[in-house]
Amino acid sequence: MGSLVTTSTVQPKKASKRFSTTANGGVEPASFSDIQSEQDHFFWTYTEEPHRTRRQAIIKAHPEVTKLCGPEPLTKYLVTAVVALQVICGYLLRDTPIASWQFFLTAYIIGATANQNLFLAIHEISHNLAFRSPLGNRVFAVFANLPIGIPYSASFRPYHLTHHKSLGVDGLDTDLPTLLEAFFLDSIFGKAFFCTFQILFYAVRPMMVYKLPMTKIHLFNVIVQIAFDVALVKFAGGHALAYLIMSSFLAGSLHPCAGHFIAEHYVFEKQPAAAKEPASLIPVPETFSYYGPLNMLTYNVGLHNEHHDFPAIPWSRLPTLNRIAHEFYDGLPCHKSWVYVIWQFVLDKDVGLWCRVKRAEGGRKVSGDGWREEELGANESGKAIPGVR
Repeated sequence: MGSLVTTSTVQPKKASKRFSTTANGGVEPASFSDIQSEQDHFFWTYTEEPHRTRRQAIIKAHPEVTKLCGPEPLTKYLVTAVVALQVICGYLLRDTPIASWQFFLTAYIIGATANQNLFLAIHEISHNLAFRSPLGNRVFAVFANLPIGIPYSASFRPYHLTHHKSLGVDGLDTDLPTLLEAFFLDSIFGKAFFCTFQILFYAVRPMMVYKLPMTKIHLFNVIVQIAFDVALVKFAGGHALAYLIMSSFLAGSLHPCAGHFIAEHYVFEKQPAAAKEPASLIPVPETFSYYGPLNMLTYNVGLHNEHHDFPAIPWSRLPTLNRIAHEFYDGLPCHKSWVYVIWQFVLDKDVGLWCRVKRAEGGRKVSGDGWREEELGANESGKAIPGVR
């Protein structure tokens, strides 16, 4: 299938050397050698992110897909079951030495998988896909956060919604690696370090890009999490809390399910050298789906093109979207294994943190910090679709 990416005019950053103004007031990119001189090897583009364009085309061809939007009732039951599982495991390990194979294997096999599941449940909930009430989603996300051990659900939501609204926009999309990360981790050892500790990069990087204000929902998230952690230590001991923290770390480390962090937006297919020259306007794929069995444990996050095209469609209906609009997805590059994604990312010299598409401007920051804020978008006929931005 041909690319649905369209070109758009981009305004340069005021302080950037990456772009210059022409005599007639237009905008043109700096030369590729200038970008090289800045030690910058990202894929800089003038093209519009592809998801809005493809969403409009899919709605035009298959208007029935809009009926797939809306909350999935099953989500709240699955989240409750996983939260209970993690609390039970923590309690059962209360007398098990932390530095033991029993403790580590339980944390890696059960705990990391369960907490990755909760990470992605919070991802679903951030799009208002567990309850119809925005308030219900905010509170439930804090509940899903409990076994993770560290409060993050309230902060994740605005950062993630901005990622959707400002895909690839430098300074707004906190999913993008920074110049310093890409420069210093551009080696097998550096990439292995990144994959091992990527959960810490995703936790710290957003605050380095821009900080969120402390709001009531953030404060609620912190207070509830601290109260839960204190209660867990009091009734089950410190090893129970250590199990949850270790589970969270391993969930974002060298774990099969953690492959989705890298698989979603890093460019693995070798691109022509000209693709890194902004003036070429060569469209570079920037979102990639995975259709393997681990989707069953991760709320179908592997169907990532589908999710970015329609953020208001819940995990359970993304396969239906793919089936209805298969002609839009069949020809897109995709991954077959998250384990191989990690392996290739570390060992392939042509793949690394530089392999991301960036834009100088565009999009906008989404506050997403209100108790009752509703995320609304509209299809081409003007009908409101919750969650589509």
